[in-house]
Amino acid sequence: MNIKLDENLPSLLALRLAAMGHDAQTVVEEGIAGEADPVVWEAAQREARFLITQDMHFSDARRFAPGTHEGILLVRLHAPSWRALVARVEELFTEQDVADWVGCFVVATERKVRVLRAPRLD
Repeated sequence: MNIKLDENLPSLLALRLAAMGHDAQTVVEEGIAGEADPVVWEAAQREARFLITQDMHFSDARRFAPGTHEGILLVRLHAPSWRALVARVEELFTEQDVADWVGCFVVATERKVRVLRAPRLD
């Protein structure tokens, strides 16, 4: 999976995801850290990357409707230390079929994962 990590996630996560076989890139590496959210969003979409973020500006499933983008994983932890973030995302990418999340809007907490998919047209 091609992944873009927002600046609010530890860069170490890119290395961990790469070790799992994913192409993970950070906004820091790309030189767009600190840019407005639309810049990050446009970069992720232009590069066909699944965005992983904690940024609540990406939390509106109506604005980021499933099936209109490469996918978003919004991580919402009560105590989002860098260790907790890395551990939770690693757990998700180990235990879930994340390839099935392409084009989806996904919200993950410590205990739950909610996957919103595009409506089926059949």
